[in-house]
Amino acid sequence: MHEYDDAVLQCFLRQQEQLFPEEVASSLEEAEAFLEECMAVVVNSAKEVREYFEEAGIDMEDADRILEAEEVFEVGDGRYLIVEG
Repeated sequence: MHEYDDAVLQCFLRQQEQLFPEEVASSLEEAEAFLEECMAVVVNSAKEVREYFEEAGIDMEDADRILEAEEVFEVGDGRYLIVEG
């Protein structure tokens, strides 16, 4: 089971529509349940975002733009949330 802190949950609530056409969660509890169901991952740096996609076998032609991918959410404290919708 994943644990998501308030900063991660708030980030997802604020930015969820970058990945989904409509809101999928409206509270911290709903956000946590949704992220657990999706098995979303929190990584500690941009480098770890790149490593995550490489390990998953996802070919990102422009590695410098990977942080702009719709499934990558910048938490704001150096960490990133990766949600595969």
